[in-house]
Amino acid sequence: MESNLITYAIVIIFGIILLTSWIKVLREYERGVIFRLGRLVPIPRGPGIVFVAAPFEKLVRVSLRTVTMDVPPQDVITRDNVSVKVNAVVYFRVFDPNKAIVEVENYLYATSQLAQTTLRSVLGEVELDGLLAEREKLNSRLQQILDQQTDPWGIKVSIVEVKHVDLPQEMQRAIAKQAEAEREKRAKIIHAEGEKQAATALSEAAKQIASEPLTIQLRYLQTLTEIATEKNSTIIFPLPIDMIEILMKNRGPRG
Repeated sequence: MESNLITYAIVIIFGIILLTSWIKVLREYERGVIFRLGRLVPIPRGPGIVFVAAPFEKLVRVSLRTVTMDVPPQDVITRDNVSVKVNAVVYFRVFDPNKAIVEVENYLYATSQLAQTTLRSVLGEVELDGLLAEREKLNSRLQQILDQQTDPWGIKVSIVEVKHVDLPQEMQRAIAKQAEAEREKRAKIIHAEGEKQAATALSEAAKQIASEPLTIQLRYLQTLTEIATEKNSTIIFPLPIDMIEILMKNRGPRG
């Protein structure tokens, strides 16, 4: 009798342990890829409580959350033979858990290596000016290429961003000189445009003053008024050139 009770107890304990091992709890963002006797079960399980008939079934957890992957700095030679270091960040997620486990051995490592090679190949096709100025266009191209290549793995690449471009010191100095020359060019153009507008305004003012001779006298008086308001001890009185010419003629040699 006692041996039967011990046997029943052992069976019950073993059953509880076995039942506990069969119960799996998957979070909301997790799915369980099931292999039954080595064969893939078509429909992933989860979330919530999942029963796995071990040892006949095996469960592999797959996260459906967006993964942020940092692409380490890559040595890139641009189309115009400039060596730079470029790093980037890739945002992707698993949309098909079965493909992510069956089609590729390690989808995280595979995506990382693919992102590095794609970054080098795409950026190597553009010149340095395009790399610095057309960042959004390059990001879109990288995203399309990665998404197309990872689609058979059940992975969706949503965003690719080039974070930093590390230029050699010599190239930084050359770009600084180019930017300085460009600023000087714009400054000279703006200065010349101002001189042109000032000359046009002076020409129009001279024509208007020539039509009204008394206008120049009014300008003389206004100038004297402005000088007087400054409390200067010296007063400059402009004398018309016409009056000087008359005086010089009257002072000529007398016979």
